[in-house]
Amino acid sequence: MPDLNCLPAQELQAIESNLMKRYQEFKSRRISLDMTRGKPCPAQLDLSLEMLDCLGRQNYLSEDGIDCRNYGGLDGVPEAKRLFAQYLEVEPDEVILGGNASLNLMHDTLTRAMLHGVLPGQIPWNQLPRVKFLCPSPGYDRHFSICEHLGIEMIPVEMQADGPAMDQVEELAGADETIKGIWCVPKYSNPTGAVYSDEVVERLAALQTRATDFRILWDNAYAVHHLGTAPAKLKNILAACKEAGNPERVFVFGSTSKITFAGAGVAVMAGSVANMEFTRKHMAFQTIGPDKLNQLRHVRFFKSVANIEDHMGKHAAILKPKFDAVQNLLEKELGNKNIAEWSKPAGGYFVSINTMNGCARAVVEMAAAAGVKLTPAGATFPYQNDPLDRNIRIAPSFPPLEDIRSAMELVGICIQRVSIEKILGQR
Repeated sequence: MPDLNCLPAQELQAIESNLMKRYQEFKSRRISLDMTRGKPCPAQLDLSLEMLDCLGRQNYLSEDGIDCRNYGGLDGVPEAKRLFAQYLEVEPDEVILGGNASLNLMHDTLTRAMLHGVLPGQIPWNQLPRVKFLCPSPGYDRHFSICEHLGIEMIPVEMQADGPAMDQVEELAGADETIKGIWCVPKYSNPTGAVYSDEVVERLAALQTRATDFRILWDNAYAVHHLGTAPAKLKNILAACKEAGNPERVFVFGSTSKITFAGAGVAVMAGSVANMEFTRKHMAFQTIGPDKLNQLRHVRFFKSVANIEDHMGKHAAILKPKFDAVQNLLEKELGNKNIAEWSKPAGGYFVSINTMNGCARAVVEMAAAAGVKLTPAGATFPYQNDPLDRNIRIAPSFPPLEDIRSAMELVGICIQRVSIEKILGQR
């Protein structure tokens, strides 16, 4: 099919008529698919079922004799800290383990900054007239929701194939002392699948900022979530910050939410020893300790980072056919028509589609009317405002493969219909 923008109106109207018939056929099926969030499917959760049997009635002591049924162990049991330090490529004294959700740790990190500053002697952010954060966009909607909840003003920054547009980041952060940080999903980014280049990591680490308390929130959620046999490499941000003379600049986050059980994983954060000491001091007022039995389960199930990586190969075997189906259907429905472009991620949980400007919201609404719910248009931008109204996030992990095929065929139909209406309306 040639570029739709170049076809005469009569031919476009004929194509639109056929698309309408296909769309009505989908509506008649009364299907109901929810692709709004990147959730593991039941088959992925089943991969970790053996972990539930790792602890017995006499098997609840950590390696240093801590009774993990009881209080204590504020920042994690030693063997779990050691495993997840290796996972994040840091030292055990640079790690704190939390509950099941890294989002909780990120929320608490920003809340502490608002109430207490980021280190002893720093001004709490809520005492300042304004606090701003840089938000590479399209990005993760829940990051943006935390900022909005805490009253932190968000500044969109263009997201490129190798990370945020660093010229823009450097210009903004270097000129405005109210800009206190930046959100980053550095590997298989949500939703574009981008992997930060070494240059971007180095420039972030060495960034000249007006704010002395500028922080990078490094959400490495998809560190081992590869879809192929050649995992992408990511430069160590904490090591880069130390080399650049900014050891306290970064907080690193991760979790096993999409490795083991989404509702019962282990969350982890890492940073400089000074950052972790400051964090532990304030955590002591918040909790007496995390779920240490769950930490033991994870350590005894995996034993090593190599075993985690092997385990993720099993996830990839489930996920890759679904991602391939997304790519195949998008190419079949939209290829060479010059009305959309989409990412081809090598890992992570999402595919990002950019429609023609001004079309995303209508596409999402049209798909929903036929029974397929997508992430709301605009959600991948601060304040749910995509200025070009073009980005759509596809989350293919949860539905069965055949449902993915049906959903993506419908999405392709909707994008074509809305695009043709736009093209004809502009003539």
